[in-house]
Amino acid sequence: MADDNKDLGDELNDMLDDAKGGAKRAGDKISQKASELADDAKELAGDAKEKAAEFAEDAKETANDFASGAKEVMDNKKVVAGVLGIILGWLGIHKFILGYNTEGIILLVLGILGFFTCGITSAISGLIGLIEGIIYLTKSDEEFVRTYQTGKKPWF
Repeated sequence: MADDNKDLGDELNDMLDDAKGGAKRAGDKISQKASELADDAKELAGDAKEKAAEFAEDAKETANDFASGAKEVMDNKKVVAGVLGIILGWLGIHKFILGYNTEGIILLVLGILGFFTCGITSAISGLIGLIEGIIYLTKSDEEFVRTYQTGKKPWF
């Protein structure tokens, strides 16, 4: 019986050694996979950083292009407001373009009231628009900006 116990003990020790070896191999595989995943994560992080830098550069370039386009529109405000003042002055659109919303609403209301006043108020607002459109177009760019954009002079 002592031999049976010794054989059983040896078998248990062999099984325990096998389990330890299997656990070590599993641990080594897990460690290797973790190392590979860490390397992949580092590579992905580097790629993400590179893509973010490219995106930031593209966004900066797009913003600069937009700013240039907006500056061109601001420079052409004089022409747009002048032409619309001459053509559609009775609607006050030229006032809205320059940011004079109250004055634009006044001209718009006068223009619409013309349907009820046999065109008298529409003619008045149209005449105001015509005069202001001509004034806008005859001023120099610097004088226009100084008077109507910086100085905020709403009428004539």
